[in-house]
Amino acid sequence: MPGFFLKRKSKSTGAGLKKRKPTPAKNEKDDEIGSDSDIASESEQGNDDLESDSSIEETAQEKRLRLAKDYIAKLEREESQKALDDQVDRDAIAHRLQEDVLSEKGILQKQLAEKFSGYDDASKKCFKGHRLSVTCVAVSSDDNYIFSGSKDGYIIKWSIRTWKRELQVDCPQNSSTPKKKGSKSQKNHLLCLALSSDGKYLASGGKEHVIHIWNAHDLTFIRTFTGHKNSITGLAFRKGTHQLFSASMDRSVKVWSLDEMAYIETLFGHEDAITGIDSLAKDRAVTCGGRDRTVRLWKIPEESQLVFRAHNAPSIDCVAMINEEYYLTGADNGSISVWNLHKKKPVCTVRNAHQIKKSATSQDKPCNEAWITSVAALKNSDLVASAGSCDSCIRVWKCEQGFRSLQQLFAIPVTGFVNALQFSENGDFIIAGIGQEHRLGRWWRLKDAKNSIIYIPFTKT
Repeated sequence: MPGFFLKRKSKSTGAGLKKRKPTPAKNEKDDEIGSDSDIASESEQGNDDLESDSSIEETAQEKRLRLAKDYIAKLEREESQKALDDQVDRDAIAHRLQEDVLSEKGILQKQLAEKFSGYDDASKKCFKGHRLSVTCVAVSSDDNYIFSGSKDGYIIKWSIRTWKRELQVDCPQNSSTPKKKGSKSQKNHLLCLALSSDGKYLASGGKEHVIHIWNAHDLTFIRTFTGHKNSITGLAFRKGTHQLFSASMDRSVKVWSLDEMAYIETLFGHEDAITGIDSLAKDRAVTCGGRDRTVRLWKIPEESQLVFRAHNAPSIDCVAMINEEYYLTGADNGSISVWNLHKKKPVCTVRNAHQIKKSATSQDKPCNEAWITSVAALKNSDLVASAGSCDSCIRVWKCEQGFRSLQQLFAIPVTGFVNALQFSENGDFIIAGIGQEHRLGRWWRLKDAKNSIIYIPFTKT
C-alpha cells in the first residue's frame, strides 16, 4: 500500500502508556502469578512510598542529637536528685551536730511531748515481789531490765521482756552501824539505787550508812563503801563514767570512783538532811536539802557550788535534772518548779500541782497536803513527770519552749505512795515504785496500796 504507513506513538506521551489491567482476585482453585512487568511496577511503587516515608522520619544526625539531649536531661535529673539527697544528708548531719553541741552545752530540749497522747492502760504491768514499800527503782539503758529496792532490804532484778523476776539478793547489814541497847536487828532498809550507764555496776544505799556495789549482770556483791554518818538518801552515776555521787542525811555529798573502787572527796554546804541527788554527763551534781530550802549545784573540778533558795517552800524533797542547765524540783507544799542554773529564782512554778481527791489515813488522820514525793525527767527533752502523796496519780507535763511554763498532758491514776519515778531511755514508758508508806517515814499507811513496781507504757501520735 504505497504512501500509507502507521506512525508509532512516543513513549513520552501519556497516550502511549499501556493501561494496567486490574489484578484479578485470587481464588482457591486458580492462583495466578503476576508477570515480570507487574512485579517491576509494584517495586517501583514501593520505592516511591519509602522515599515519601523517609522524608517524614528524622535523619541520623537528628537522632544522635535527640539521644544526646535525652542523656543530658537524665544526667541533670540524677545530679539534681543527688544534690537533694546530699542536702538532706547535710541537714541531718547538721541537725545531729547541733543536737550534740546543745547537749554538750546542756541546753538541748527535744520537742517530744507533743507526740505523747496518753498511756496504754491495757498494757500496764504490775510487778509484785516486795513485802514492804518499794522505795527506789532503776531502769537499764537498753530498757530491758528494772531494778527495785524496798524497805524489806531486798534488791530484785526484773525482766521487761518476760515480765518475770530474774534475780533477788538480800543486802548485807553493816556491822559497824551503831545500834541501841536492846534493839532488835533489822533488815537494811533500802532508800536509793543507781545504775551505771553501761549497765556494769549497781549501787545501793539505805539506813545502814553504807553503799553496796553490785555486778548488775548477776547481782554478785563487789564492795562496800563506808564513810557516811547517817542514812544514804540518794545515789547518782555520772553519765558515761563510773563516777558515783552519794547524798546522805549527814548533810554531805561524797564522790567515789568505781574504776579504782576508791573514795575521792566530800562536799559540805547543806544545813539539813539531803533528800535527793541527780547528775548527767558533766562533772557536777545537783542536790536538794530538804528543810534548808535550798538546791545546790556542785561543780567538782572548780570545787565550788551554786545555791538556789526556794522562799515559798518549807522543804524541797526531790530533784531531777532535765539537761545540764535546767532541773525540776518538788516541794512539800505541793508545788513543782523548773530552775535555770543562771537564775536564782525558778523559771516557772506550778502551785498545788497535785490536788487532793480524798483524805488518806492510817489512824483517821486527814491528808492535808498533797506534797510531791517524786519527780522524773526524760533527759534533754520537754517531758517531765511528778507524783503527789495523796492524790493517787502521776502527772505528766510538757515544758513549753524555753521552759517558761508547764502544761499538764495527762494523769495516770495509781494507788499508794509513788516513792520513785524513772523514764525509760527512749521515753516509751515510765516506771513507778509504789508503797503503802513514804520512803523516808511512816507518817501513815495506805492499806489499799500494793507494794509493787508499775510499768506504764505511753501512747504516741
